[in-house]
Formats: sequence, C-alpha cells, structure tokens
Amino acid sequence: MHCHRYDLPTSRRDFLQTAGCGFGAVALAALMDDKAQAAPLQLPQRMARAKSVIFLFMEGGPSHLDTFDRKPLLNELAGQSLPASFKTPLTAAGEGKSPLLECKRTWKQHGQGGLWISDWFTHVARHADDLAVIHSCASSGINHAGGVCSMNTGSLFGGRPSLGAWASYGLGTENKNLPAFVVIKDSESSVVNGVRNWGAGFMPAVYQGVEFHSDGTPIKYLDNPKGVDRREQREKLDLLGKLDHDFNASRASNTELEARIRGFELAYQMQAEAPGAVDLSKETAATKKLYGMDDAATATFGRNCLLARRLVENGVRFVQLYSGAGSKWDSHAGIEAKHSQLCHSVDKPIAGLLTDLKARGLLEETLVIWGGEFGRTPMSEKGDGRDHNPTGFTMWMAGGGVQGGRTHGTTDELGLYAVQDRLHVHDLHATILHLLGIDHTRLIYPHMGRPERIDQNEGRPYTKLV
Repeated sequence: MHCHRYDLPTSRRDFLQTAGCGFGAVALAALMDDKAQAAPLQLPQRMARAKSVIFLFMEGGPSHLDTFDRKPLLNELAGQSLPASFKTPLTAAGEGKSPLLECKRTWKQHGQGGLWISDWFTHVARHADDLAVIHSCASSGINHAGGVCSMNTGSLFGGRPSLGAWASYGLGTENKNLPAFVVIKDSESSVVNGVRNWGAGFMPAVYQGVEFHSDGTPIKYLDNPKGVDRREQREKLDLLGKLDHDFNASRASNTELEARIRGFELAYQMQAEAPGAVDLSKETAATKKLYGMDDAATATFGRNCLLARRLVENGVRFVQLYSGAGSKWDSHAGIEAKHSQLCHSVDKPIAGLLTDLKARGLLEETLVIWGGEFGRTPMSEKGDGRDHNPTGFTMWMAGGGVQGGRTHGTTDELGLYAVQDRLHVHDLHATILHLLGIDHTRLIYPHMGRPERIDQNEGRPYTKLV
C-alpha cells in the first residue's frame, strides 16, 4: 500500500481519509457500511466451542481465601503478623503488617478432581467437574476504580474499550435484533466508574454495552407512545435518520451520532423480538425455582442469570451480570456477615445457570466466568475484615470448551501472592478471546496512529484451560 501525496485537506473528514494512509476513516467505514462491519475481522480466526460469554462480576472483591482457595496455614498462624519470609504488600488501607485473619469456613473436596470449595458455595460445588478454577490471577488495580476498570478494559484508567466491546468488534452479533453486548446490575446502585466499564472507549460507540434492568421491564421505553403504530414509528425513524445522516456528513469523526442512529434502528427491531427474548413468564415454575426465584434472597440475581441464559440463547454475544453493584463485596470489616449474605444471594442462581445451560446443550458454547476485580488479603483489617488483594486471587471459568474439574496456578501458602502460572488481567483477556476463537494479537483497532489491542501488547492466552 502506498501513501500518495494529497492537497491540503479542506475538512476534518478529508484529513481523516488522507492522513496515515487513510486509517483515520476506518471507524467511519465500519459504521456506515454493514459489509465493512461484517468483514473478516468479525469471524473466529480458529475453530472454537465458545460462541458467547456470561461474565458473573462480583463487584468489590470477593475473598478467595474464604471461597475457593483453601489455606490451612492461615488458620495456624491466625493472630500473628505476616512471616518475615513474605514481602510486605502495598495495600489500599495500609494493612500490610496487620495480624492474619483466620478463615471460619468449612471446606470439602468436590467432584472427581477433588476441588476444595467452602460452605459459602455449596450449590456451585455440585458443578465442581465443570469448573476450571484459576488460583493465580493478578491485577495492577489496588483500589476499586483501578481494579474494576482494569478487569473490564485492561487499563487502570478509563478511556479504553471494554472486554465486551472487543468481543463485539471481533465477532459481531448473531442476532441483528438484539444488542451484541448486554449489562445487567442487581440494583440501581452505580458500579464504580459507571458506564465506562462497558463502554467502547476509542472504538465506534456502536460496540458499547446496553444496560438492561434487573426488575420490572428489562428494557425500558421499548413500547411505542400511546397512539403511535408501527408504520408511524417507521416513518419517524426514517425522517430522523435522514436528518441525522445529513448532519453527520461533515462530522465523520464523531461516531456517537451514528451510534445513536443505529441505536434507534436497533430499538425499532427490538420492539418485535426483544419482548419475547426477555419474557420470563414463558419459563416453567420448576426453572424459576432452579434459579432461586422463589426465595427473596436469591430472586434478583436468579432472575438476572435466567435473563442471561435467554439472551445467549437468542444470539447475544456477551452478557455481564453485576452482583453487589456499588462495591458491596468490599469487606474491610465484618466479612462474615457481608460475604455470607452475598454468597447466599448468588450461589443457587449461578448453580441454576450452569445446570440449565448444560441441560439445554448450551454450556459447551457459552463461556461462564466468575470473579471480581481482585481478592482479599490474609491480613486482617479492623479486626474482622480483609483488605484488597490484587497480587493473587481466584477466578473460575466453565463451559466454552474449558476442561472442568481442575485447578490452575497457585498462590503462596497464605494466599497473598500468585506464585505459579501467574495470570495478569491481560492474560485473562487474551485467554477469553482465545476461547472465543480469536487470536488477540490479530484483533487490532487503529487509534491515534497505533494498532491497539485489548492486552496492550502484554498478554498471552493460557491454553492449559482448553
């Protein structure tokens, strides 16, 4: 490809089309042309079982030491300071030298692989043979803002595309009448960093996540105004689209208006298909009970998990469910009471999701991910809590071609640092894309003269999971 010399650009659009061999116009082409949007990039680059992702995000940082990463030495040394053989960590609340806090949980081994799981997840434990438990996760985010942003976008700071946006950009959607990327919280509380966690960053805004609601009508304002039929709605959208396209003709660098136009079109298409996709009244009483919807303590997250199953069943590419929106998993004090309540609220719904996906033959093509932005420290805080721990924590994956019934990587004897097969967030993102059939080194978006990747050129896929 040769870059020819052009006359001085007369507009911003001309500049984008000529500068850098025309790469500045790639975003416009992707937005304005459906064929460009379904280009070779949006196909798996190798055969893969996973077609979609359900990311169960426990916001605030669940304690790996009390759930999936059993450390007998922690109870033996409880009340003592961190041994001198351990490097004192930098923690958010400065609790590096506080006494070690015992784990009060009862642990049992489950499944053929003998996975250790605590009594906080007795329902999930029944699916031990489906779980690939990764004990050696690590992040650079020491606080919630950095940690949540890092787990979602690969960066401590806002402005980069989210993992769901990258998946949508790389694979597109299987259903043009539903969003490719959906986010559902368990309350009206705001997740730290807000919508940036599911934003498109420097990509065209069409790749950002669409937020559904956890109660009442999942998609608000989808119905036409009273007295407006579908024909009138179509005519209004056609006129609005023409006006917006005319206005945007000289403003190609602003992708948000084009995304708004596409958003109106998607909403129109969703009016026909989405109500059926999210209509839980079609589910049997037995299915609702499986998800814990008959219990007030588990009903909200159970409903969200059931919605997630229906969405991936209808071709949605990436669904992210937030538990504890507003950093409620953050347990600097009173971890027993806080974690007990939160674990109970998600345990049965998650187990129900795994059971239901498996029964419908969907688990093999749906990658289910569980985790938060980081774990908790073995050292105590305020006597009965734990501080943030980004240096070693646990996540697990199931389905999507992952080999279950195994653990991967390890933390040290106290669960403070990842010491074997350490997987940074960049590696986790590369691994998730790998399971979706994408070579993350080839999933590139040109931005500011740089070929940007989800892992910022630092990650590698952990293929032992497959």
